[in-house]
Amino acid sequence: MAYWLMKSEPDELSIKGLEKLGKTRWDGVRNYQARNFLRAMAVGDEFFFYHSSCPEPGIAGIGKIVEAAYPDPTALEPDSHYFDAKATPEKNPWTAINVAHVQTFPKVLGLGYLKQQTALAELPLVQKGSRLSVMPVTAEQWAAVLALR
Repeated sequence: MAYWLMKSEPDELSIKGLEKLGKTRWDGVRNYQARNFLRAMAVGDEFFFYHSSCPEPGIAGIGKIVEAAYPDPTALEPDSHYFDAKATPEKNPWTAINVAHVQTFPKVLGLGYLKQQTALAELPLVQKGSRLSVMPVTAEQWAAVLALR
């Protein structure tokens, strides 16, 4: 099993929203490297759910991959914020994945707090200039974050 971190703006999808839904589609990723990480995910992999672009950015809980990657249908929907005019049903470069809720943390582990943890110094999230919405997490980093809850 691999571990990941996936970012979402809470007004689009929050950990509490995922908890309420149980499972949903994770779509709208429009960065090729992040998309490639989605494609590398396997059913059963877990991810830290990160709230971004909000007053309190940080890790809010855990989710799980429940269906392997498939073409992102929002790329083909003209009314979607994630529409890609170059995408076609035959050649859709974007990927979606289905995820489920595993756990909501009692409190968000804030970005500033995460940056203070020496065990997380190599985590791409805390590196300067790292803006990816999907990134891998090592088993050691996963364990270090879990110890902070």
